[in-house]
Amino acid sequence: MPTVLAVSFAGQAVGALLPSVPLLVACAAVGLTADYSLHRWQQSTAATLGKLHATVFARQVVRDLLLVTGLIRIEDQDYETKYLVIICGLLLFYGLHFACQAFAILVRRSRTMPVVTRNIDASPLRLSPALPALVMQRSGQRLLLFSLPSTAGLLATATGGSAWCAAAGIALSAAFAVVTVGMLVLRLLPGRRPRTGDQALEWFEEWLAEYQPTVGMYFSGGTSSVYQANMWLEPLAKLEGRPLIVLRERFMVKQIASTDIPIVCLPKVADLMRLEQSTLKMLIHPSNSGKTSQVLRIPSIKHAFVNHGESDKLSSCNPYAKAYDEVWVAGPAARQRYALADVGIDDKDVVEVGRPQLDAIAPHTGAPAGPYTTVLYAPTWEGWDGNPGNTSIIEAGENIVRALLADPKVRLLYKPHPLTGSVVPRAGAANVRIQEMIRAANALRTAEHPDERPAPSAATELALRTAELERLTTTSFRTGADDVERMLLQTVPEPGRAAAVAAATTAWEAAHWASFPAWEHRIIVESRPNVYACFNAADVLISDVSSVISDYLASEKPYAVTNTSGLSEQDFRDTFPTVRAGAVLTPDASGVPALLESVRHPEKDPYAEARTELKLHLLGPSDPPSVVRFDDAARALCATADARQAGMVVRGLSAIPSQRDAGAALESERVKG
Repeated sequence: MPTVLAVSFAGQAVGALLPSVPLLVACAAVGLTADYSLHRWQQSTAATLGKLHATVFARQVVRDLLLVTGLIRIEDQDYETKYLVIICGLLLFYGLHFACQAFAILVRRSRTMPVVTRNIDASPLRLSPALPALVMQRSGQRLLLFSLPSTAGLLATATGGSAWCAAAGIALSAAFAVVTVGMLVLRLLPGRRPRTGDQALEWFEEWLAEYQPTVGMYFSGGTSSVYQANMWLEPLAKLEGRPLIVLRERFMVKQIASTDIPIVCLPKVADLMRLEQSTLKMLIHPSNSGKTSQVLRIPSIKHAFVNHGESDKLSSCNPYAKAYDEVWVAGPAARQRYALADVGIDDKDVVEVGRPQLDAIAPHTGAPAGPYTTVLYAPTWEGWDGNPGNTSIIEAGENIVRALLADPKVRLLYKPHPLTGSVVPRAGAANVRIQEMIRAANALRTAEHPDERPAPSAATELALRTAELERLTTTSFRTGADDVERMLLQTVPEPGRAAAVAAATTAWEAAHWASFPAWEHRIIVESRPNVYACFNAADVLISDVSSVISDYLASEKPYAVTNTSGLSEQDFRDTFPTVRAGAVLTPDASGVPALLESVRHPEKDPYAEARTELKLHLLGPSDPPSVVRFDDAARALCATADARQAGMVVRGLSAIPSQRDAGAALESERVKG
């Protein structure tokens, strides 16, 4: 598209200087169309041009000046007065464009609240529906669309029409801009403005005092990491007390999956510190982030690191964990891992709580029930450290998939990690090739089984279940940024929605698996079905050294780990304890047939007893259930917070300088910096 733009400007310049009316008109029309297409479908390219100062405004000015130049160059035109009017009209239009942008910024600022919420009635903030995105956000598209009449008028004049055609077009463009300015100015009138930022924060503090949260989850991160928070929503909802989710990024508010738990987003440090004055006693942390240190400044809240999964990798015993009051782990294996890593975590601060979200995983029931053996291949991503043993997808992925597809009685479920290819391009390329292999295999099987398809009613049932689940779990809002914020602020969950979501999810999963033939391989890259649903559908797992192995052990089904580390098999097993109850595959995938044989004939499975022992070692005992142990740990940490507060009162230190003041100072320093 940039090439088309450049050629159109060059052609328009030639057409203006010759002058050539057909060339001038054609190139101007092509340029305007290409510019709009660029802003509509290639926004990243438009942003790159903006960094080169070739903004949409500059491009439109050049386009109009070339048109005016062409008009002046055309013979037999009386331009002394007429074209002075045209130029002045264009200047007026551009001035109105600047006014539109200025007022749009003022309106956005007045509507941007310091706190964004979900599942809380924030109607007192009086945030009305936003103006169309074309008015509020898309200044480039607005300029191009409003320029259509003026450009058309100039082109009409260039093709032999009256100069009044150009004047009329410019007047119409200016009228559009005037109306837009009027719409924006009306939103700035005192009676139309929402509550101010200070009033919004006062409302938030009143809500905190009324709701009185006790336990919560703190999360900060990017879109690709939201799964780390979502996996803890259900366990958090089951905790005794009044739970709360605290976020830091505005976009993350709509990324969190469906939940009845109140969600608050506090982007500024100074506003975050208001939690110190609340009844909040403890926060769990599924991940470390740069902004985690900011909430750790609040001494009245206790903090527990729960991680988003446990594995034998060094990342599962990060030294940053010593910043938390406690580290909650699944079982004895993680406790030993921290002790061996010697990263400063005191053993008394490690609490074994199991993995409460694994209750949804069905237990092992023996050999595959149907004619096909379902294999879940779920490789992890390449990680940040460049270790070739992190993921099998580069060195072994295609060999594993090729070996599985060669077996006519295998149904493959391929679920790559969401971050695959984000660091090492070779991993992303291998992921693409694997998916192409699976699609080709499905095409062959379709030809072999032309009559073995589910009844049409299965697809209808899935569509109905999908629609119901989407209705209950939707976090999709209109595209305007501040309109999304308004919808989030005023979203209140339906009573009993959590139970309805759970039932709808179960029904959707059953309909999903029934909607395609038993022989069809599946590529699963969407959020649904989740990895636990894939565990239940699978007879055997092939993965890498990752938390996927630990979680899958809850089922006690057979599994295999791919060794791309360069270590011998014995050294590999000694280095990574999660491997000891599973088969080890080499990069050439030569062990796949033996693995499948042991799955189809459980009497040939040499690791059954070892899996039971390893499950206890990794996940802890099943009695009391993990949900109970998780709740016990939360209540104990809340009691610690209460004891600290009581001790502060006894020592007469309850009036120490507020952390909110410290947060305000920190925010001020950040802004100045």
